[in-house]
Parts: sequence; structure tokens; C-alpha cells
Amino acid sequence: MVDILPILAVAFFFGACIGSFLNVCIYRIPAGLSVVHPGSSCPRCRTMIPFYDNIPVLSYLLLMGKCRTCKTPIAIRYPFVEILGGLSALACVYAFGLTLPALIIFIFIATLIVVAFIDLDHRIIPDVISLPGIPIFFLASLAVPTTSWLSSAIGILFGGGSLIAVAWVYQAITGREGMGGGDIKLLAMIGAMIGWQGIVFTIFSASAIGTVIGLLAMLQSGKGMKLAIPFGPFLSLGAVIYIFFGQDLITWYFNLIG
Repeated sequence: MVDILPILAVAFFFGACIGSFLNVCIYRIPAGLSVVHPGSSCPRCRTMIPFYDNIPVLSYLLLMGKCRTCKTPIAIRYPFVEILGGLSALACVYAFGLTLPALIIFIFIATLIVVAFIDLDHRIIPDVISLPGIPIFFLASLAVPTTSWLSSAIGILFGGGSLIAVAWVYQAITGREGMGGGDIKLLAMIGAMIGWQGIVFTIFSASAIGTVIGLLAMLQSGKGMKLAIPFGPFLSLGAVIYIFFGQDLITWYFNLIG
């Protein structure tokens, strides 16, 4: 019997390395910068970061969270995203094995991580990610046995269309725009990967989680309904929950109400 622990360890390290690249994407894409060139550097002193200071998580710990040159603190988000990348890869390998679907799903989750953090920082979901992501993940879903091409196609239409309807209703009731076009394109991209069933689950879970966290954030900030809360992170989280637990949760729910 093959010992799975070394495989999971390698998967985590691989995912953490990808997480390091995701940090670059989160920082550079909204600024319109290349994610390939130049290499990583300290945002304050501009010193290029050598490879031995760019080892995921470990370098942060060894440097005690500071730039080696200017001692500027490094945001805790950097190792956090690396850990997220590592856990995502580990979960994909554990759930789907060393397979092509596992790799595709990991790439999809990595894309959602970038989207979520950009939306948190800038309240935008870049078209450069979501628009190409729709046809890319539609084609990629053909290699994932759990999603048929028809379900994926319906997911694209239903994903985009459902949020357009919600946005129209919200604007008609409140007179304010409550959902940006970025969320609509993101949900269409999500539908391309996990199909229309996944879209239903994603909208429901994202709304539930978003409502709870949103209310807490409003109470803490004191701004009430005027507080703008990005929806992209909740949609991304809902999609990830569906990938790993959706079918089990749906079965549990129908057994509960049955």
C-alpha cells in the first residue's frame, strides 16, 4: 500500500509555491503590472528578493516577518495565502488523487483565491481573470467527470443571469447598485467549472455566509447598510465548499427536511 503522507506533503509544498505566485498576482494584476517580470522585490526598499528568502512560509518565519534589507514588516497575508495554496493542493490530491481533475480543480481554486483577495483589497474582480476563465474552465470541465458539458453550459448562463436578476431587483427596491458586473462574470466562470447544480449551492451558501459576516462587519464598523462588502470572496468560498462537501451537504439537507 502506498504511503499517502509523503504525497500529501509534496502536494502541500507545491501548492504553497503556487500560493507565493498567487501573492504576486494579487498585488500586480490590479496595478496592470506583469506577473512574470521583474522578479519579486521589497515594496519599500525595492531590493530584489533572493530565492532563499522566497521559500513559502519558511522564509517568513526565518526572517521573523521582516525584509532582510530594510527590516520593513512583511504582511501576514503573504504566508497566509501560501498556506491556503498548500492546503488547496493537499485537499485536491486527498479528494481526487494524483489525477488530471485534481490539477484542474486546484487551478480553479487558485484562481478563486486571487479573485477573492483582489476583491477584498480593491472591490473589483478583474475582467482579465473572469472573462478568459469562462471558456477556459468550460473546456477544462470536460475532463472532470462530475460536470457534464451541458451542466457547465447551463451553469454559465444561469450563473450570470441569476445575479443580473438579483442586481435588477435590488436596484429597483433600493435605488442603489448593490452588485457589480464583476460578480456576475465571476459566477458565470464558477458555473463553467462546477455546473448549474453548483451554482445553486454557491449562491445559497455565499448568501448565508455573507449575511452573517456582513451583519457582524456592519455592527463592528458602525456604518450600517452603508458599509460596502465585496461578494466575490463569499462566492469563491461557496464554490470551494461545493467542490469538497456539496453533495454530502445537499444529501444531509434533503434527509433533514424529508
